[in-house]
Amino acid sequence: MNLPRMEINIRLIIIAAVVWLSYFPAISILSAGDSVSRLPNVVIFLVDDLGWADVGCYGSTFYDTPNIDKLAEQGMRFTNAYATCHVCSPSRASIMTGKYPARLKLTDWLTGRIEFPFQKLKNAKIHQALPNEEITLAEALKREGYRTGQFGKWHLGENEKGPLSQGFDVQIPNDWYKGWPKSGYHSPFNMGGIDNKEGDYLTDKLTDKALNFIEESSDNPFFLYLSLFTVHDPIQGRADLVQKYEQRRALLSPDQKPFVLEGNPDATTVFNQGQLEAMIQKDGYKGFKVLPKNLVKIKQRQDNPQFAAMVECMDENLGRVMDKLDVLGISDDTIIIFTSDNGGMAAANFFRPYRNIHPSKIDAAFSTSNLPLRGAKGWLYEGGIRVPLIIKWPGKRVSGSISDVPVTGTDYYPTILDMIGVQQMPEQHMDGVSLLPLFESSASLDRDAIYWHFPHYSNHGMQSPGAAIRSGKYKLLEYFENGTVQLFDLDSDIGETTNLAKQRPEIVDQLLEKLHEWQMDVDAEMMDPNPDYDRNAKPSETAK
Repeated sequence: MNLPRMEINIRLIIIAAVVWLSYFPAISILSAGDSVSRLPNVVIFLVDDLGWADVGCYGSTFYDTPNIDKLAEQGMRFTNAYATCHVCSPSRASIMTGKYPARLKLTDWLTGRIEFPFQKLKNAKIHQALPNEEITLAEALKREGYRTGQFGKWHLGENEKGPLSQGFDVQIPNDWYKGWPKSGYHSPFNMGGIDNKEGDYLTDKLTDKALNFIEESSDNPFFLYLSLFTVHDPIQGRADLVQKYEQRRALLSPDQKPFVLEGNPDATTVFNQGQLEAMIQKDGYKGFKVLPKNLVKIKQRQDNPQFAAMVECMDENLGRVMDKLDVLGISDDTIIIFTSDNGGMAAANFFRPYRNIHPSKIDAAFSTSNLPLRGAKGWLYEGGIRVPLIIKWPGKRVSGSISDVPVTGTDYYPTILDMIGVQQMPEQHMDGVSLLPLFESSASLDRDAIYWHFPHYSNHGMQSPGAAIRSGKYKLLEYFENGTVQLFDLDSDIGETTNLAKQRPEIVDQLLEKLHEWQMDVDAEMMDPNPDYDRNAKPSETAK
């Protein structure tokens, strides 16, 4: 039977529409009407080594961060956000994959710390790049029609293991994959894809490139991964801002102590707070190196003009990105995630254990203070792993809201997929939990605990390697050299000053069981004894 011409035309239109939509997944129907809209843009603004307390809306009174504070007024600020590691590469791998570093076998910065005879254990082996078989967040978004760009720090593999092999269309710099700027923050930068002239500053130039990417991509959905090198060392501020903070430092009260001593809680001899306060006054502990008893100094004041200038410059460049979105009229179509890859560098880097910092070079070695948090980058204390996190999701009535629910870096992947309305990939981002319920008035997530596993010796302190778990208000740390355990109630003791392990053995047993079960589940790499261990070896006497 012949069909009427009008019915044939309607069928052809329907078939054409289905075929067209199958080839253009970035277009989605919003309602039963005729209106269509593209998927929202996604911006991850990732700062390197920015501490939880380095931002105005998180309590800093020394650093000026008006644009970050403005973003917090427009979105949701998280007070219990964590990096999945206290050093950079593992944390970044988790953001890209939605998996814990232990599951990825990428638990230390690349290429990792070398062995020394004063270490009782051997550092666990790690992958030297993010495995290509992982479907990164960039790859997932690219499949949905996104144009993808990575600007700044990668540090997840060299050359063929770089961003262009992991789902990114654009990579700048295009020939530098390491975790620090090749020639510092002042021109010449000596990195491919970044033009410069005398007086240029790297953070500004990288943002220039990112703004060009936004303009070029504004007619279609894009994913911008602006992963600045700043505020990672070398600690080199932009000159105009350094002068401002030098004047501000001169006005600070001299009463606050500039440093405290920290030891290894897993050592055979552990010093209490009173002992440490007395020891720091003695001549043998006045230097800036690995001190006797393997003690190190932790910065207690935010007063470094060079670092402060880096923070404010970073904030300015976030403002430039926000302004560009406004000018192009796409702010309401753009999700912004602002965070850091680990805590602030309040302890000096002793990758070379014999390092002896001259008092005139302190500002080049110690970035910031993480108070009220304890510890620093490279430590499992809160100062090493708790980070600022602000998420702006236009259209959600969360402006100026605050969430105290614990979240971590594995969560961004499933959260973004949920936000843009794309099907989840549970086999990929298996360690992440979507934060969508928190934007829908839920006060909790379907997760019992967050975990850390670091089978290595850190450059930023002389603590034993270890692991940690946070469940509810409790956080437990287990060290690998001698099996020491610490337990803290973070609700009442954010500074982790009171170890409750002896008072609450039932909590210790519960959390240890969970931690060990999780380590088995992710097949976490453990440490073997160091056959070259010398109990009499001293870090400060390590051969150069």
